[in-house]
Amino acid sequence: MNRFKLILALWVTAISLTAQNNLQKVHPSVWDAMQDEKAEFIIVFKEQADLLGAQFLKTKEEKGEYVYKRLKEQAERSQAPVKSILKAQNIDFQSLWITNAIYAKGDLSLIQQIVKREEVAQIINNPKTKRELPNAQEPIGLETRGIQKIAWGVQKIKADSVWALGYRGQNVVVAGEDTGYDWTHPALKPQYRGWNGTTADHSYNWYDGIHADTSKSGNPCGYDLKVPCDDDRHGTHTMGTMVGSNDTLITGVAPDAKWIGARNMDRGNGTLESYVECFQFFLAPTDTAKKNPSPRKAPHVINNSWYCSREEGCNESNFGVLEQAMNACRAAGIVVVVSAGNSGSACSTVDGPPAFYAKSFAVGATRSDDTIANFSSRGPVTIDGSGRMKPNVSAPGVQVLSTIPGGSFQSTNWSGTSMAGPHVAGVVALMISANPALAGQVDTIERIIEMTAKPMTTTQNCGTITGTKVPNHTYGFGRVDALAAVKRALLYKITSKVTETPSVVKVYPNPFSSEITFYTEGSASDIQLDIFNLSGESIYSAKKNTAVFNVILPDLIPGVYFYRLKNEKINVSGKLMKQ
Repeated sequence: MNRFKLILALWVTAISLTAQNNLQKVHPSVWDAMQDEKAEFIIVFKEQADLLGAQFLKTKEEKGEYVYKRLKEQAERSQAPVKSILKAQNIDFQSLWITNAIYAKGDLSLIQQIVKREEVAQIINNPKTKRELPNAQEPIGLETRGIQKIAWGVQKIKADSVWALGYRGQNVVVAGEDTGYDWTHPALKPQYRGWNGTTADHSYNWYDGIHADTSKSGNPCGYDLKVPCDDDRHGTHTMGTMVGSNDTLITGVAPDAKWIGARNMDRGNGTLESYVECFQFFLAPTDTAKKNPSPRKAPHVINNSWYCSREEGCNESNFGVLEQAMNACRAAGIVVVVSAGNSGSACSTVDGPPAFYAKSFAVGATRSDDTIANFSSRGPVTIDGSGRMKPNVSAPGVQVLSTIPGGSFQSTNWSGTSMAGPHVAGVVALMISANPALAGQVDTIERIIEMTAKPMTTTQNCGTITGTKVPNHTYGFGRVDALAAVKRALLYKITSKVTETPSVVKVYPNPFSSEITFYTEGSASDIQLDIFNLSGESIYSAKKNTAVFNVILPDLIPGVYFYRLKNEKINVSGKLMKQ
């Protein structure tokens, strides 16, 4: 037993029962990570901001401001006592207000002081993580593709047909958090939001979440960069699939969209803190000094071609931390696209966060003939016992031609759901470009993409759903179709009304005791009803083809609840009061 372990054992033996109960807040992996009697850890606080009100706001800007304000206020209030402890000992720390947590590094004495605080929920390790590497072993028999006018994946999803309608992603901002980006690449530089054609301004457009040498082997780009750099090629390739374009080749689905970026991995290795930190930047981008955050400069969509595996430390103790950060971005009106993973072809292989989260929009990978790639992860999700459907949709992900650092393009060996996700992020940009009213309407955008995807079936049966049904656990709703999604987006009209009894919905009775009825005056086709509590948790969800919903909720405590009814014509929210 080393000296630290001996000290820890003696301390546990000597402390009171109350102190031992507090000690249970510290995840065992924190002790395992102790080096030189110190460890990096994340302090998670009990209180979490209520963001439910964001869904009743109309614009993306309003949602972003609301979510940022609620998160910051909650964090500043609940974190103040712990911050005082850290400041008194001159300990550097990072406030992760997006999920109400603090990242710090300290010894046993510091943990003793923090863990006894009533406002602290837990102290968890900051494990190393990695993103999904492209799978170079896919036996598909495709020819090696050289330079072509339009990359095959872009053509496959009919993005070029959308361009013919005049929508190329203009006035939309896409974002990527990855290994960094070669912002000077000729096919990426004109689209970089930090470039005005003459000079560069990286404030609010670039963030480096890698602050030190975590791999102990150095980094070709360095650390805490003020200027974008890609230390692994992976990020540059994914960005090229979203916006890449020059005079001879288009690799991007939305070639006129602007892009911003963040580095959350050190040559493919990230930490829980670095991933959360970059989500935080995208919710409210900062200047190059990492100050003056502005949620109004947030992107419309974020691509995430990475995952955090259990083997590397992501587990039940910290799944919720990353999920809260992702959900906060969604609440702020930002679409979060994630890669499903490269662990197929078995069922229930969507098992790495953020892909398996309930509100992530996970993407599987297809070949050029629309068959599923062997490596593409399948559902149902079993890692959290939910059995939920994943992936949501699929997109081209085999031998994908895109940009790599140094001004080049490459397709050979670039296969993976990492390559599929950016196609879908690009489709989001095309949809908002075609119908700006969709900006901030995350649920609606995701629903349109699912409903307009090309239905795909398989002989593989996963969970209780056969592969011959749509959606299924192999393709989700199918291979994404940009043209169909944009055409549907053009027809969609946002009609959200925030009143207690909107004109298109009658609620009886309200207040209610145990039974409540919703009468809808709009279309009775495919109406989804959801009821939430004040914490944003779903307490009822159903879809019916009827103008009347009769709901019995006998076990609810008295108080305020919220409802939302929607289909293609109705998107109505309001408050309920239980007596």
